[in-house]
Amino acid sequence: MASPDLLQVTESGLYCAAGDFYVDPWRRVPRAIITHAHADHARAGCDRYLCAAAGKTVLRERIGGGAPIDVLRPGESLSINGVAVSLHPAGHVLGSAQVRLEHRGVTWVVTGDYKLHPDPTCAPFEPVRCDVFVTESTFGLPVYRWPDPATVAAEIDGWWRANRDAGRTSVILAYSLGKAQRIAASVDPTIGPIVAHGAVMRMVEAYRASGVRLPPIDRVPPRARRVGDGRALVIAPPSVMGGSWLKLFGESAVAAASGWMMVRGVRRRRGLERGFVVSDHADFPGLMAAIGASGAHRVLVTHGFADALARLLRERGLDAGVLPTRFVGEATPDAAAQEHEDEEAAEA
Repeated sequence: MASPDLLQVTESGLYCAAGDFYVDPWRRVPRAIITHAHADHARAGCDRYLCAAAGKTVLRERIGGGAPIDVLRPGESLSINGVAVSLHPAGHVLGSAQVRLEHRGVTWVVTGDYKLHPDPTCAPFEPVRCDVFVTESTFGLPVYRWPDPATVAAEIDGWWRANRDAGRTSVILAYSLGKAQRIAASVDPTIGPIVAHGAVMRMVEAYRASGVRLPPIDRVPPRARRVGDGRALVIAPPSVMGGSWLKLFGESAVAAASGWMMVRGVRRRRGLERGFVVSDHADFPGLMAAIGASGAHRVLVTHGFADALARLLRERGLDAGVLPTRFVGEATPDAAAQEHEDEEAAEA
C-alpha cells in the first residue's frame, strides 16, 4: 500500500501531518512555515511562524502582532516532529524561500513564488533536488518570456528622463513589497528625486533594516502637488489607480511595472500611458528550468495556469498534476492584478 503524501491540501491550506505544521496556510493555524510575506502566502494570526532569516523583519511588518517568528539561515535544518525542514532562496522578494521537507527518505520542495532573473534586493534562486516539486505557475504559458532586466531598467530611465525634461512627474505602479524596491534599486537616481507612497515606504524601511542597500527615497509629503518640481519618480502601489491620490502631482505620466504588461489590452484597460515588463515571478523558460533542475519525478502545479502547465509537463513525460489553491484569481491577468491590488489597498 502506498504511503500518504507528505503534504496534503486541507481547508486551512497545505498541511504536513507528519510534522503537524502548515506551509503558507490560508487560515490561522498553530504553526506556519512561510515562503514569503505577500498576503496570499502569509496570514496574520497564526500561533507561531517559521521563515528565512532574511525575511523576518518584512514578515513582522506585514503580519503585525506578537506571535513568535522563528528563522532558519542558509544551510540550517530543523527537525519538526521527525520532518527535516530547510529553507532555500527563491529569488522572488527579500526573504522568499523554497521549503524543503524530508521524511522517511522522501523529499518535497514547495517553491512559493520564485524567479530566476537577477534582482539586486534579494538572494538569487537556488535549485534544490527533490522527489516532489510543488511549483507556482503564475506565468506558466510559453508566451511569457521576460526581456533582459537591464534593458527594462534603461527603458524606465528613458521614460523618466523624458518626463522630467517635459516637467511631468513620473508615477510608476508597482507592488509595495518586492517590485517597488527592485525598481528603486535598478533605476538611475541621478535623473531626479525618488519618492514613494506610504505603503511602499514601510517596506523600504523594512528592507533597509534587513541590510538591503537602496538609493535615497522620501515619503510623499501631504499636499505634494508637483513634488520635485516635475522631476521626481513616484513609486506607488497599483491600488492608487483611479483614486484621488494621483491628483497630488499635477501633470504626471503613469506607468505600471508588471509581467502582465506583455498581455495586449491590459495596459489599455487600465488607462496607463506606459507598461514595463517587470515580474517577480519566473517566466515560462524559468519555470521549465527550475522544474528540470529539481530532478523531481513528480510535479504539482499551483497558483496560475496550473492546468495548462501540468498538461504540458505530462506531454513531456513527467508525472504532473494540479495542487488546488484558494487563490484562483491568478489564472487571468486582470483577476491576478486585482487580487494583488486588494492586498495593496489594505496597506494604503
